[in-house]
Amino acid sequence: MKINLSLFTLPLLFAVAACGSNEPEVVGGGPADPMADALNNAGAVELPPMVKQSKTFRCKDGALIYVDYMSDDKTVMLKTEKEGVATALISAEAGKPFTAEGGWSLTGSPEEVTVEMPGKGSQSCKS
Repeated sequence: MKINLSLFTLPLLFAVAACGSNEPEVVGGGPADPMADALNNAGAVELPPMVKQSKTFRCKDGALIYVDYMSDDKTVMLKTEKEGVATALISAEAGKPFTAEGGWSLTGSPEEVTVEMPGKGSQSCKS
């Protein structure tokens, strides 16, 4: 059985010829971005705070609360159940009490806090 090599070499030569240029292909003529100027002049984006420290507290009534202290030092996330929904408590500035609408409040240190929750009043809790 005789195979003609020219039939195999012809497609190979076309492929090599197509790859002869090392210049990148320029694609152009697309529509201009209408928000390009606004995006270029936009201010810096502030990322949301990360969890800096997580603590579990036992309160005087025997209940547990779970507090995540955030990296901005102005936010804590408080849960009354380990897998429950967190309530965000915000402080006006670092070192001030954390509060949220509905009667939520948290003051103290990561070792001992005073917490006020709707329907439970105020009580102290220790980690």
